[in-house]
Amino acid sequence: MFARFFVVLCASAAALLAPRAHAGTPRPVVVELFTSQGCSSCPPADRYLSELADSRADVLPLAFHVTYWNQLGWQDPFSLGIADARQARYVQRFHDFAYTPELVIDGRAAVVGSRRGAAGAAIDHAKSADATAANVSAARHGDGVSVSIGAGSRSARVLLVGYDAHHVTPVGRGENAGHTLTESNVVRAFAPIGQWSGAALTLQANTLPGERLAVLLEAPDGAIVGAARVADAADARPR
Repeated sequence: MFARFFVVLCASAAALLAPRAHAGTPRPVVVELFTSQGCSSCPPADRYLSELADSRADVLPLAFHVTYWNQLGWQDPFSLGIADARQARYVQRFHDFAYTPELVIDGRAAVVGSRRGAAGAAIDHAKSADATAANVSAARHGDGVSVSIGAGSRSARVLLVGYDAHHVTPVGRGENAGHTLTESNVVRAFAPIGQWSGAALTLQANTLPGERLAVLLEAPDGAIVGAARVADAADARPR
């Protein structure tokens, strides 16, 4: 459960004025949900993320399961220390404590995860701001991933994310005891694979655990300035 409710919507002038370096299909808005199977307030946010995953190609939803609920009765099998660390970076930017469920949109706005109206407005704002620094494309080749980033005028850390499309979990203890939770786009691994400094760049990396992969460009201020789902090289379809 969360004790306080609030919405933080922020966008720097630099983000709003970022160059529109991409052409063609706009890149997806990245929506990060910080959640836990031990949190009774989280299932509505999990359902919302699943709806985004099922219905909106213009959004890349990712569910980061945190560990700090694990000592309260239920060990979330998908909880990761890297989820805690990821949220801690946003805590420094948006507020002074961690809570679930929290949605972070494009690294620029934080909203309570179950507040669909606020989340939808933040997604629409991110789409209209269109702060994309460069085209990103990526393909999986067996145990490797090839990432291509176009030229632009910013810099960013290149992040690879591994995630599973769908999980159904009967919960035996804790606040959600007796419930069966359905969750989508559950992050299983997350790692930096390089640095982009504005020049066109191609990177090679090993795959990560997870059925599917995505690539994010994260600016020094934490804003997401590029993103792509990784395609399978055999058929070039998004995974």
